[in-house]
Amino acid sequence: MNIGTLLTLEYIKSEKKEKYKCKVIEKSDTLLIIDYPINIATKKTTVLRKGTQLEVSYVGEDNSVYSFTSIIKGKHKLNVPALSLEIPEKHDISRVQRRQYVRVDTAVDLAVHSLDQSFPSFSTVTTDVSGGGLSFIIPNGVKVNENMKASVWMVLPMNSGEYQYICVEGEVVRLIDHTNTAQTASLKFNAITKQSQQNIIRYCFEVQREQRQKELD
Repeated sequence: MNIGTLLTLEYIKSEKKEKYKCKVIEKSDTLLIIDYPINIATKKTTVLRKGTQLEVSYVGEDNSVYSFTSIIKGKHKLNVPALSLEIPEKHDISRVQRRQYVRVDTAVDLAVHSLDQSFPSFSTVTTDVSGGGLSFIIPNGVKVNENMKASVWMVLPMNSGEYQYICVEGEVVRLIDHTNTAQTASLKFNAITKQSQQNIIRYCFEVQREQRQKELD
């Protein structure tokens, strides 16, 4: 775990369901020094009391999620107000098994084509993307039905400056009506290459990291 790593904190054995985010700003052999946590729901800075037991999670360099239990050891005065967390032993850090893909809110250009020529092709943008599917805005005048099968093309702008061109076959599994915005459709991927899925997952993690960084700035 490096300086700059973003952490998510949750109470252990508490009725409180709040989640907090913070960043590692210093570290020693026994302590992680973090900036004051921000409540994810309220966006307010929080000072956690000494002795508070926490479940800590973070995304590692391999894009896997890891977690461990820790305790607030006290306050520290650096360039910014800070708290210290007890560093766990390596064998006490667990890799979290993902039950579902990370889904991020992002607008990516999308071209939708019918697999059986049952509807004209159209262009739109996504509202969210994951390694297992995506949601997109249904343009005015376009008829989309549940169970509709389609191939979709999208271009993912990666942080490296390269573009990944992805073609996936999928099925519309849900239509969602919104009060003040356009109707959206959720599409589940049915046929996707391993490489394309890995590129989508990598893109989602890059977007997630950027969003977390903006929230902490």
